[in-house]
Amino acid sequence: MNSFGERFRFTTFGESHGKAIGCIVDGVPAGLVIDEDFIQSELDRRKPGGKYATKRNEADKVEILSGVFEGKSTGTPIAMVIYNTNQKSKDYSNIKDLFRPGHADFTYFHKYGIRDYRGGGRSSARETAARVASGAIAKLLLNELGIVVESGVYGVDGIEAHSVDFDFAKKSEIYCLCPEVDEICKQRIDEARNEHDSVGGSVLVRIKNTPIGLGEPIYYKLDAVLADAMMSINGTKAVEIGEGVHSSNLKGSQNNDEITKNGFVSNHAGGILGGISNGDEILLKVYFKPTPSIFKPLRTIDINGDEVELKLEGRHDPCIAVRGSIVAEAMAANVIADMLLLNMGRTIQSVKQVYTK
Repeated sequence: MNSFGERFRFTTFGESHGKAIGCIVDGVPAGLVIDEDFIQSELDRRKPGGKYATKRNEADKVEILSGVFEGKSTGTPIAMVIYNTNQKSKDYSNIKDLFRPGHADFTYFHKYGIRDYRGGGRSSARETAARVASGAIAKLLLNELGIVVESGVYGVDGIEAHSVDFDFAKKSEIYCLCPEVDEICKQRIDEARNEHDSVGGSVLVRIKNTPIGLGEPIYYKLDAVLADAMMSINGTKAVEIGEGVHSSNLKGSQNNDEITKNGFVSNHAGGILGGISNGDEILLKVYFKPTPSIFKPLRTIDINGDEVELKLEGRHDPCIAVRGSIVAEAMAANVIADMLLLNMGRTIQSVKQVYTK
């Protein structure tokens, strides 16, 4: 499946070392101002390069092919393409018949009987640039309603934020949310890279100013779809909504969010009750495994089942969570845009507002 969403729906295409990657975004209301500079700025946040990311030097220049006229959406599908310009496929020629531990090589080969070994092909995180492009369109829609989606790195290699500052995250080289741990987190990433290894990390996503009522129970709950969106990102191993795992250690008297005339006293629920947004901040945490592409020798097997030693080459992120935070943010925006459009028909009064004068 290569599509995500119901009303606001995007489909991605392309492979890591193919000619291009891209997406088709459907369901965008006509008349939305499409700021191409903003879309590019979102892709620039995720693009490779820099001290703490893969050295693959891609410009990630996005080109809009359809669905926009005189700067506004036409209501038809918006197609966007990003050409790959810095592939080094020869880095993977020595592993074309090997299964890289921690990667999707083994499962893709056994499912399809064939795989693109150049950087993982379709299973590569390169595909996520297309999701960020779609998420930028979603953000333009959310901006019309004052809804803000933001993210940052909460933890790296077991070092977690003491405090959360989303403004600081925008300035941090690794999008770290906490000034007190920013340097130590960068140090852990550097140490892992120098040791030809990698580290895991966690990301916090916050969604502000959402209206009450987003989410389609029972089988398209807001928290369920957000979790689905986050788990679809390469390297994600767990997702928490609100208090998350810790809620299993609390009593009901501790976990319940009391309500006053001024709103909720606390936010253990993470802004979602019964699969529906309650108007409070939506908070979710996403946990990424260490990058599986490391340069230490590893045991594996080839397509014939023979045991071999793998010595990997190429250019890889030492910590997925850094650029993964931007992808998680984009996927959250895609979900909220979809839920907004789905919610428009929730009552007969809502329908009448559109069709009666």
